[in-house]
Amino acid sequence: MMSWVRPWCLAAVSAIATEPLCGFAASPDQVPDLTGRVQAIVTLKGRDNFTSEYRYDVSVRNLSPDAIIGDSLIIVLDKITNLAGEDREGLTGESFLKRFDVLDQDGQTDDGKPYFRIPAGTSPDLVPQTDSLPAVVRIRNRDYVAVFTPSFKVLGQKRPPPEAKRVESPLS
Repeated sequence: MMSWVRPWCLAAVSAIATEPLCGFAASPDQVPDLTGRVQAIVTLKGRDNFTSEYRYDVSVRNLSPDAIIGDSLIIVLDKITNLAGEDREGLTGESFLKRFDVLDQDGQTDDGKPYFRIPAGTSPDLVPQTDSLPAVVRIRNRDYVAVFTPSFKVLGQKRPPPEAKRVESPLS
């Protein structure tokens, strides 16, 4: 019935949002947080002083011993901090993230944080100690504040271990 679906896709039934992953769709809020086992690598690639727009390449490095399903990787712009490391306005308590325009995002989590899909590489998995292709993140600073730091969470699915093959004993 579902012969067109790769077997590893069946493990990703609850994988990610709006666009189907292996023929399935789910909310990014249902994808496991891998932030402790992977690292988001954020590289500033460009800046437009006139529009106060910053362009970042964000890739994911797999620090875990497990393979991660490559097309399940999502980065979530979790917060933006100022030089003092604060992520909220002192007087109002408003998140700095609300004061920025995040361009070309793939969607938003249930709590309104922008997310981006990591592009699939040549391999179906992000194996241990390797980096993904980068996602392009563009942030426009409406307040023209000179220095800020974006922080990302990484969501994704670990590749399930292969099933052990059963060895049938010959009948005597």
